[in-house]
Amino acid sequence: MSTAIERFDDKTRQVFDQIGQTEVYEGELLRHRVYTRFLHWMVALFFFLALFTGFGIYMPWLFRWFTPIFGGGPLSREMHPWFGLGFVIFFGLQTLNWIKPMKWTAADTRWMRNLGKIVGGKEKHDPPDTGFFNAGQKVQFWEIVGGCVVYLITGIILWMGARTFGRWAVAVSYVLHDISALIMLGGIFIHIYLSTIGEPGTFQAIIRGAVSEAWAWTFHPAWYKEVTGRDPIEACEEARRRSGVAGKSTTR
Repeated sequence: MSTAIERFDDKTRQVFDQIGQTEVYEGELLRHRVYTRFLHWMVALFFFLALFTGFGIYMPWLFRWFTPIFGGGPLSREMHPWFGLGFVIFFGLQTLNWIKPMKWTAADTRWMRNLGKIVGGKEKHDPPDTGFFNAGQKVQFWEIVGGCVVYLITGIILWMGARTFGRWAVAVSYVLHDISALIMLGGIFIHIYLSTIGEPGTFQAIIRGAVSEAWAWTFHPAWYKEVTGRDPIEACEEARRRSGVAGKSTTR
C-alpha cells in the first residue's frame, strides 16, 4: 500500500514526464526522470544564488564584487534569505523523491570500508552490491539534509534578529550558519569533481537522464542487475570480448 508521500511523488513524476521526455538510446539505461532532473537543477540554482549573496553579506571585504550582480549590498541582503528558502524547499522535495534509495544498508557499510581502494583507483569497479546510490552519495545527501535543517533554524533566527531571539541566539546562529555553508560547499566541490572527471559519464545522467550500460555496471552494479536482470561482471566481460573481436576485424 503506497503512502501519501509516494502517491504525491508518483503523480508529480507523471506530470513532469508529460511536459518533458527522456531519450534512452541503445546501450543506455534510464537513470533520472524529468522530475528528478528538474529538482536537481533548481536545488543547484538556489544553492549558488544563496551562496553568492551570502558571500557578499558575510565577507564583503573579499566578495564585494558579487553584490552588484544582485543590485547592490542592501538588495543582496534582502534576497539572500529568499534564495536560501528556495534551496530548502526544493531540496525538501528532492528528499521526498529520494528517501527510499537513500536509506543506509549493510552494502553501504562495506562500501565505506573499501573506500581507500575505490578512491585510490585500485578497484576499477564498485563493489557488486552497490545499488542505485553508493555510500558516498548517501553520506552527502544526509549531510545536506542536516545542513538544510541548520540553515532553516539559524536562517529564521538571523532573519528575525536579536529583538525576537536575543543576541546570543543570533551570534550562535551566525557561526552555525557559516560552518554549515562551508561544509556543504566542500561537499559540492567533491560532487562536481566526481560527476565530471572522477566518474566519466555521470554528468549526462542529470542532463539527459540516461547512462551507458558500461557506466552502470562499473559504478552501480547491483542497480544494473536489478534493471537488466544480467550479471554486471558477465556483461562487462562480454563487452570486452565483443570489443576485442571488433578491434581485430578492423586491423585486417
